Amino acid sequence: MNPVRVRSTVRGVGSALPERIVTNAEMETIVDTTDEWIVQRTGIRQRHVAAEGETTSMLATRAAEAALADAGLVAADIDLFIVATSTPDYTFPAVATQVQAALGVTHGVAFDLQAVCSGFVFAVATADKFLVSGSHKRALVIGAETFSRLLDWTDRTTCVLFGDGAGAIVLEATPSDGALTSPGVISTQLRSDGRHRAKLYVDGGPSTTKTVGHLKMEGREVFKHAVGMVTDVIKACFDDAGVTAADIDWFVPHQANRRIIDASADKLGLPREKVVVTVDRHGNTSAASIPLALAVSVKDGRIKKGDLVMIEAMGGGFTWGAALIRW
Repeated sequence: MNPVRVRSTVRGVGSALPERIVTNAEMETIVDTTDEWIVQRTGIRQRHVAAEGETTSMLATRAAEAALADAGLVAADIDLFIVATSTPDYTFPAVATQVQAALGVTHGVAFDLQAVCSGFVFAVATADKFLVSGSHKRALVIGAETFSRLLDWTDRTTCVLFGDGAGAIVLEATPSDGALTSPGVISTQLRSDGRHRAKLYVDGGPSTTKTVGHLKMEGREVFKHAVGMVTDVIKACFDDAGVTAADIDWFVPHQANRRIIDASADKLGLPREKVVVTVDRHGNTSAASIPLALAVSVKDGRIKKGDLVMIEAMGGGFTWGAALIRW
């Protein structure tokens, strides 16, 4: 790995969750399911659901404000806004421009990125390219979703899985000697394979049905592909950086399903105690899940300065990716 002059370093993290919590017990009153079934197959015990009128951009803005406060920065310090989301407030404009406006910023660039559950990893990789190139100095990278708006609340196979929320990090272009021990984004690996659309998609859109549509998923097929795909990109990051699983301090995977998380960690030889799990309290929040998990584990003191952190995700498309970050 060649030394670099600049790395994208994490300055701050933040999160935002809707107040309303829907427990598995409440789900039992909505569809034919049980707490035992949900926990056994997914590890989910509750999820947050946005209130009427509470939008993706609102959650994204709150998470951004929290990340800025954590970083000790003000909104005017940011010149790049990237929001990963599959549930924008509007077909256009981008959620990122709404966050930019809500924060009172009139300079820089703001755009959304759509890679479903992999969106935050794709957004980190994209922001990293901007910052390392020298074109921009500081980025707000946000994952924000209101997946409750895409769910068929009569479909017990999908409606129990997802939740709403937003998480954000501030990345800053920082001089670096490129050493493995130096802070910042060390490696990113992204993949896509469009042949798998039918396994996980939403059956609506402006160009097809002219409606929002509902989420459709072939759960067994997604599970079958997930572990192999995510371990592939993680190993690619390891090879790129010259590290092994033993060097990782924290593994922060996409929070879709506890069984996928455990199987991925086991396949990589990562001890369970190094794995951050929040799926039990958040459900699957798509692009928001990794930054929400990062915010939890930074706040509770697990992730500390100097730690080597691996993030990874897989989403509809299929898309999948991983990033290795020295905190």
